[in-house]
Amino acid sequence: MKTVIKILLFASIGLLTYFCIMSIMTPIQFGETKDSREKVIIQRLIDIRSAQMEFKDQKGGFTTNFDELIGFMKTAKKKSVLKEGSLTDKQLEAGLTEEKAAAIVRKGNMKEIAANGLENFRRDTAYLDMIETVYGKRFTKETIDQIAYVPFTDSAKFELKVNNSYFNATGIQMALFEASVEYKVYLHDLDRQEVLNVIDIQRKLDKFPGLKVGSVDAPNNNAGNWE
Repeated sequence: MKTVIKILLFASIGLLTYFCIMSIMTPIQFGETKDSREKVIIQRLIDIRSAQMEFKDQKGGFTTNFDELIGFMKTAKKKSVLKEGSLTDKQLEAGLTEEKAAAIVRKGNMKEIAANGLENFRRDTAYLDMIETVYGKRFTKETIDQIAYVPFTDSAKFELKVNNSYFNATGIQMALFEASVEYKVYLHDLDRQEVLNVIDIQRKLDKFPGLKVGSVDAPNNNAGNWE
């Protein structure tokens, strides 16, 4: 009987020790995993913001359709002005502007170019591949579709919202967008109680329970809620 009691006592001590360790380690492990995932997801949200800004520049507004956004990135070109040389104070005082100087150079009249001191002045417009210009080597036409999907999930997509008819306090119309993903989506496979805890904290603070860039409620310079 004494042996059985001792075994049960040691087993109880072992279980209590295990639960104590887990009560400490679970939040730590959860926090580390959450932070590492969010670094990747934040970059993806920044990628979406970059695409939306390029879309707006050429289309005049944002889009809620990832297919449209990705299709645009695959086919659009980004205008780039290659600059060489600059106008001196003397040239500016003589009435030269960037536009006038560029027009003189485009004509190709060497006497006129020399007379205006524009031998080393160039303003060439180039139209570059949109994906390569915006993302470098991180995305290609074959992989750009990835920006729609939330990492660490089973093909869940970010939520896109748009308000292209927002009027600010002075009556000026503005276009707003928002891309977001909730904790419950990208932390779905982690400790349930820890996920509920972080959601509860954000809601008590009246903050979005996840990661978000931009806002359709008010202009925020398209900032992320981690910035």
